[in-house]
Amino acid sequence: MAWRDENGQFQNRQQLLKVSRLGPKAFEQCAGFLRINHGDNPLDASTVHPEAYPVVERILAATQQALKDLMGNSSELRNLKASDFTDEKFGVPTVTDIIKELEKPGRDPRPEFKTAQFADGVETMNDLQPGMILEGAVTNVTNFGAFVDIGVHQDGLVHISSLSNKFVEDPHTVVKAGDIVKVKVLEVDLQRKRIALTMRLDEQPGETNARRGGGNERPQNNRPAAKPRGREAQPAGNSAMMDALAAAMGKKTLNARTGP
Repeated sequence: MAWRDENGQFQNRQQLLKVSRLGPKAFEQCAGFLRINHGDNPLDASTVHPEAYPVVERILAATQQALKDLMGNSSELRNLKASDFTDEKFGVPTVTDIIKELEKPGRDPRPEFKTAQFADGVETMNDLQPGMILEGAVTNVTNFGAFVDIGVHQDGLVHISSLSNKFVEDPHTVVKAGDIVKVKVLEVDLQRKRIALTMRLDEQPGETNARRGGGNERPQNNRPAAKPRGREAQPAGNSAMMDALAAAMGKKTLNARTGP
């Protein structure tokens, strides 16, 4: 700030080296993030690092175009092969990024940040009604479900049994913090400040307790029941035969003891 106040606007990135306490190492680390608009070199307003300017010069030589004409020229840039401009310092991934930057100078390389579109007129828990379908953002995932911000200053809970129509063993495999999801309001408890939600949009408010009593169960195993062991495993006919044999053996023993 002090250098700019004294000397005016920066005209190129090299002038950054004149700033007090900003040495070559610091310049190397920050130059690619500091953009100078309306300066001497259009590349200074891009994300191309000064160390990679020689790569751009090779591209200009190959296309025989001026920098101002090449920047933004998608039809020309998309025909280039990154491998034709690599060297010992810059490989294909870096050259590919440089070409993309030349195609869309000043682009933000960060992915688009998505936010939930909260429903108009739904600002507090008092505005909620069972059956409402809303968009929200997952704020936390636990072993028993996921908490979702639906814009009423109180996160609602999607129970593990309401995350999916399929069995869910671990909620983390279904959602993660930051995900944008569609939910239906199942129940609103104003006194305890609790909101029950579901991601199963076909689920009805009255089903909540019934499902959670035995919901999210593993699919039943259709294997045949195991045969009982021991005496119970014997067929009824065999059991009667054994009883008769035992009775006969008992009579024989008794006669032997009381014989002549």
